[in-house]
Amino acid sequence: MRINIFLSQIVTYFRQFIYLAKTIPLLAILLSFFLISLSSCQFSSQKDSSVIHLTLWQAINPPANRDVFQKLVDRFNQTHPDIQVESVWAGELDQQLPKVFTAVIGKVPPDILVFYPQITGQFLEIGAIRPLEDWLEKLPVKSEIIPNLFDELQLDGHIWSVPLYTSNIGIFYRPKLFKAAGITQMPNTWEELRQVAKKLTIDRNGDGHPEQYGITLPLGKGEWTVFSWFPFLLSAGGEVVTNDRPNLINHGAIAALQFWKDLLKDGSATLSLPERGYEEDNFIAGRVAMQITGPWTYITKSNVDYGVFPIPANVERATVTGTGNLYVMKTTPKREQAALKFLEYVLSEKFQTEWSIGTGFLPVNLKVAQSEAYQQFMSKKPWLKVFVEQMSIARTRPIIAGYNRLSDSLGRAIEATLLGESPEKALKKAQERLEVIWDAN
Repeated sequence: MRINIFLSQIVTYFRQFIYLAKTIPLLAILLSFFLISLSSCQFSSQKDSSVIHLTLWQAINPPANRDVFQKLVDRFNQTHPDIQVESVWAGELDQQLPKVFTAVIGKVPPDILVFYPQITGQFLEIGAIRPLEDWLEKLPVKSEIIPNLFDELQLDGHIWSVPLYTSNIGIFYRPKLFKAAGITQMPNTWEELRQVAKKLTIDRNGDGHPEQYGITLPLGKGEWTVFSWFPFLLSAGGEVVTNDRPNLINHGAIAALQFWKDLLKDGSATLSLPERGYEEDNFIAGRVAMQITGPWTYITKSNVDYGVFPIPANVERATVTGTGNLYVMKTTPKREQAALKFLEYVLSEKFQTEWSIGTGFLPVNLKVAQSEAYQQFMSKKPWLKVFVEQMSIARTRPIIAGYNRLSDSLGRAIEATLLGESPEKALKKAQERLEVIWDAN
């Protein structure tokens, strides 16, 4: 018992060190590997116990949503005394990947991982996850999963994950700032969005540095940047993959990048800090009037005035799904079976009702979406209707084996364009880079 308490304390201390060290990637990786090893030792000391202790890594944000998830995990633990799940916030998703790979290579992975589905191919390449179709086929709850989410669960003829939540992207705005600028109609087209952003950009003292910008654009090469840009790509009729191969140089991709570049050229957009495009401080403080994000946002839990409108259209109206999926990592048959019980719990109507109402994420269970409880919840939050209605046109980022390489090159092209390069040149460089590495991996 004393050994277990001692190890538990060490684990706690090292988690704190990891949090402080997250700005130093190498140190974070080494510390997290040591933490994982200690956790493994702790589990080993309990090997004679009849209780299976599972570790779940997640990057649920904002913290208020994390609290909802923890409450639901605690409920599972209370009703499953033979299985105890420990939910661990492992850092932002892009920062978390090195930790995941280190853990897999060191043969001490988490039992369950929450991640976006575009990473499936990369997990397959390192043999980190187990297929789920045989298990899912036997569950009545399979028929309750929203049908268009299955595209994000599958690759190479197998189902590799199940959804914890789904959502899509819209544009949050500050009604008071719109009213002050004399804007009474929400923009429906790209050109209208551009004009609205100009009206909302205010340089009060004339020093050339606006105190208020129309919109924030995410700077960086990471997945958040790619995710935020994807609705504009789809709206322009663009694509990034044709026949499972990269295809970045097309009219739609160029048009979508040019639109973001035009917003900056107008002076009506400001860039986020690098790789922190998801932060909403400027919006909440009134320094920015519009922000591209989804229903999970902290904005909805703040005290500021806000509203939402759909992504304005170019060729067609479009948005992109933002789904968080649960993976069962390869460990032992006994641990994997225990993990599957937790996944079944997550898909249930009871879990999804409390989770969706508590966080703002859209439910993945059809019964929940149609339930009286959820309809009443929506009636109190009219802005949520935008995201619910957009689900019918929401499309996914590619689920292909090389998505990580595609996303990295695409992120570099978006960042280069925002920093001054032409869309054509940035996309050409990205395409050439992908063609060199695509078949070599």
